[in-house]
Amino acid sequence: MTMQPETRRPGLTADLTRRALRHVLDGTTDMAVSPLRVPMHYYRDPKTTEFEEAQLLRRTPLAIVPSAQVGRPNDYVVRSVLGDSLLVTRDSGGTAHVFLNYCRHRGAMPACGSGNAARFTCPYHAWTYKNTGNLVGMPGKEGFTGMDRADYGLVELPNQERHGFIWAVLTADESIDVDAHLGDLGPELAQFDYASYGYHDEREFESDVSWKGALEAFAESYHFPFVHSESVIGQNTVANTSIHDAFGRHHRMGFPFNWIRDLDTNPQGMWDPAMNLGVVYWIYPNLILANSPVGVEVLEMLPAGSPTRCAVRHSWMARIPATTDEQRDLYDTVFAQVHGAVRDEDFAMLPQCGEGVRRSQHDHMIIGRNEIGVQHMIKTFAAELGVAID
Repeated sequence: MTMQPETRRPGLTADLTRRALRHVLDGTTDMAVSPLRVPMHYYRDPKTTEFEEAQLLRRTPLAIVPSAQVGRPNDYVVRSVLGDSLLVTRDSGGTAHVFLNYCRHRGAMPACGSGNAARFTCPYHAWTYKNTGNLVGMPGKEGFTGMDRADYGLVELPNQERHGFIWAVLTADESIDVDAHLGDLGPELAQFDYASYGYHDEREFESDVSWKGALEAFAESYHFPFVHSESVIGQNTVANTSIHDAFGRHHRMGFPFNWIRDLDTNPQGMWDPAMNLGVVYWIYPNLILANSPVGVEVLEMLPAGSPTRCAVRHSWMARIPATTDEQRDLYDTVFAQVHGAVRDEDFAMLPQCGEGVRRSQHDHMIIGRNEIGVQHMIKTFAAELGVAID
């Protein structure tokens, strides 16, 4: 017997745990209606990748950094997104900003790294900007007769702070509405209160696989016993078993932990989904939030110069911020484990998939009914890209 996914979205309630437990006891899983045939050009066509960057990734709200990464007034961090250097600041009044990190004079970068600063000085000619973006200092101003300094602040991208993240649209003349982007998923993300988490650590790397193929690895547990058999993912989670709920273009996956079986004989046990499931969200287009009882993994996948190469940013936040060296050491261990599973297991396998996409001589891939989350991703992207899917 197989079970179709429920259309209702009850939020993070015991109903999710009951659905998952039923699957575990019955040996079933949420399934799509039929297998899905995906043409190979969906992953490897350069024109498709160009369209994805120009029309999807640069015109859709992206979670640039967790709020906790710039949690104090005057905190800042610089990061690269699709090749753009972005300066994320929190000004002295507590408001977050996302700027293009390019001086308005000759284009050098006023900021680097991360830290706490109210002003940034360009290393080329020492033009100085406040963390609100305003240009406040320029040596040799007599050389710029008639220039209004107010017109030459850093370019601020459309940005909003919502649900523990600072979001931005990478195109300066676009608008942003994160609430509309998230839709029904927004109130559920609010339940996690990510803004109260403690930002702990991050790693960035590139891999020879499509950014869409990389996202798919976090939308099914079919591969768990084969790729993750030696790590906590494979050892703690029931393989090939999940619940799936779509929230428009986004989705939620629930991967039951082995100990969920105990609830069958202990109805008085803890039914909180966060304690019994790996609750994993895909936030269209490129964000994965993988929740565990102790924290959340934040994974961002973006194209990196070719259809089958991607950039990965993997960070981790603790549900209870560390206040002691002992806690920090514990969280170091947790992040080392989860990052090791991502880097040395998922992204040890995924480049093989990338090579298979580049060099294969068959015309399509087939995605199983049990890979319902993967199917949802592909159908969502295909609708945006105008790609015909069978």
